[in-house]
Amino acid sequence: MNTKQAWGLGLASLASFMMALDSLVVTTTLTTIRQDLAASVESLEWTVNAYNLALAVLLLTGAVLGDRFGRRRIFIAGLAVFTVASVACAMSDTIGALIVSRAVQGAGAAMVLPLSLTLISALFPPRQRGKAMGLYLGITGLATFSGPLIGGLIADGLAWQWIFWLNLPVGVIAIVLTARRVDESVGPNATVDFGGVALVTLGAFGVVWGLVRGNVAGWSSAEVLAALLLGAALLVAFVFWERRTTAPMLPMRFFRLRAFATATSANFLVFASLYGTLFFLAQYFQTVLGDGPLQAGLRLMPWTATLMVFAPIAGRLADKVGERRFMVGGLALETIGAGWIAAVTSTDYLELLPALIIGGAGLTMAMPAAQKAAVGAVQPQEIGQASGAFMMLRIFGGVFGVAISVAIFANAGGYASAEEFSQGFTSAMYAVTVFAFIGMLIALGVPDKAKTLEDVNAR
Repeated sequence: MNTKQAWGLGLASLASFMMALDSLVVTTTLTTIRQDLAASVESLEWTVNAYNLALAVLLLTGAVLGDRFGRRRIFIAGLAVFTVASVACAMSDTIGALIVSRAVQGAGAAMVLPLSLTLISALFPPRQRGKAMGLYLGITGLATFSGPLIGGLIADGLAWQWIFWLNLPVGVIAIVLTARRVDESVGPNATVDFGGVALVTLGAFGVVWGLVRGNVAGWSSAEVLAALLLGAALLVAFVFWERRTTAPMLPMRFFRLRAFATATSANFLVFASLYGTLFFLAQYFQTVLGDGPLQAGLRLMPWTATLMVFAPIAGRLADKVGERRFMVGGLALETIGAGWIAAVTSTDYLELLPALIIGGAGLTMAMPAAQKAAVGAVQPQEIGQASGAFMMLRIFGGVFGVAISVAIFANAGGYASAEEFSQGFTSAMYAVTVFAFIGMLIALGVPDKAKTLEDVNAR
């Protein structure tokens, strides 16, 4: 790894670190936020999904803007938006203000995350990319590992607002170093596909709005049905538009590549399983086991630590033996872990501990392999577009996982008592298990160490 590669990988990972830390800390402190701001269960869900909504619908736009106006420039702009929005979150005194600020955070993240993956993919050749992506996820794992503990410490010792103040110094450092150490680059398209941007943004917004609002307004309500149908229609129109425009933001031929199509689909379900578990696990420890935020954070650490440990190993080995084995094996382990958690009726944490480690290890084995398979299937100059599509579908998976698991939880349980919460939690975890199992079946279709376009070109 040369100096330029090291700085690019380090700064891309630092940005991902900041956003992963924010996500995990927020999840750990949901109970405290609900009590402090007198938030309903529905508005509590929005503190997670407002961020994911903005992130999902703007990811492709962020990637396209980076290709057109400069990846470093848009990366820095996204860091600035995310940092300022974090300060706004910290200063929020109502749940409504917090939700709006979280949405702005998501917009900033949409400018950063696809470009962080693009920077890494552009700096490293195919034979080194799996290792680089494993290191990227491993550094992100430091945030994932420390997030529950930091969230618990802040909620117990300071106030939940400080989870957002943490982003201010990290964001400033990342902006300054990126401006000094990362070279500017652009993508292959000289113009912005405004038609595609409008269609995919409005279509994605409609689908995500319908998924998020389904639990509150009712899945058969006019609002939800109209949002889902209109969103789906606009996404279909987006597909037709992209097939005919001269400079598409997302070439539809990507989905004719088996590696790209299967890896992105399986990864969608990886994140559905991950986010569905994340939303409820810390709340389970606090509501059913009677833990405080700090103790709940400590109990989460064996699960989150797996990202730091297994992701670099899986990424490096995927370069040698292929991506399919790690995707299938990882999702099989997640299926076992999630099913184990769902089946345990005891409140003894030690009975859950092996399942947490097995499931977490499985998720973190699958992630770097899926990323490598998806971006490795396209030409080097198309990595930005492929990264944006991959990231968008993964965040859609998270929104889908939260929406469906919350709907199942609400149907089977609630917050009235520990017993009622436990019943809903069990049903939600069975749904998470199904997500992982279907993802495993899809991952069987990933080519086994296939010769991707880049591999052929490199030879």
